[in-house]
Amino acid sequence: MATYTHGHHESVLRSHRWRTAENSAAYLLPHLSSGISLLDVGCGPGTISAELAELVAPGRVTALEQTGEALGLARAEIARRGLANVDFAVGDVHALDFPDDSFDVVHAHQVLQHVADPVQALREMRRVTRPGGVVAARDSDYAAFTWFPLVPELDEWLDLYQRVARGNGGEPDAGRRLLSWARAAGFTDVTATASVWCFADDEDRQWWGGMWEERVLKSEMAATALRTGAATEADLERISAGWRQWAGDPDGWLIIPHGEIICRA
Repeated sequence: MATYTHGHHESVLRSHRWRTAENSAAYLLPHLSSGISLLDVGCGPGTISAELAELVAPGRVTALEQTGEALGLARAEIARRGLANVDFAVGDVHALDFPDDSFDVVHAHQVLQHVADPVQALREMRRVTRPGGVVAARDSDYAAFTWFPLVPELDEWLDLYQRVARGNGGEPDAGRRLLSWARAAGFTDVTATASVWCFADDEDRQWWGGMWEERVLKSEMAATALRTGAATEADLERISAGWRQWAGDPDGWLIIPHGEIICRA
């Protein structure tokens, strides 16, 4: 397993809890129907899992995380929403503890960029999907992030993030690789698409920039950067100030491109 770069600091969870089925899995929604079974790999705090569960009810969603502590976040969200059709499991996507042909749909959002072997992960996702079912994945592509104005500290942030993520065994530019990984995993029926998150109005810019202003200083990424010598405290403070500068600029605009795949098992 690769090391999860972001960790679970509250500044990270704020961004993860913003995710919905509509803003993070729209490409998958036409393939869902009432009564199906779905495995949500790397479910995080469970906001997407919960909405998928509502869409497939009375079918069931299994929310999977790699540790019980991480899974507890999803348990709390599902309980808060009062959903009764969600199961929970701890496991490794490289070696899923489910029989062959267990699910109609297997979904992973922002997961493959963090795993040690994304091709093996997709093979396992395919193995536990019923014939004719769907394996779906969506990942951002850090090298394709684009913003204005051109704040130099954001370039520094991107370089630092990519070095830390790769040092942890991940691939931060995963979005562009999803199609190739799916083909290497043995899929022959793959539809590859793309979509973006855009942060440009005052509210979104303050939220996204403010979140990264804090993450650069307090998340597991920051701790790893300091521990490995990838950055100093002064570097992180400078990058954090760059995010604050961008967030406060009324001309500020940023997009995050994502690759997406729908694979038929």
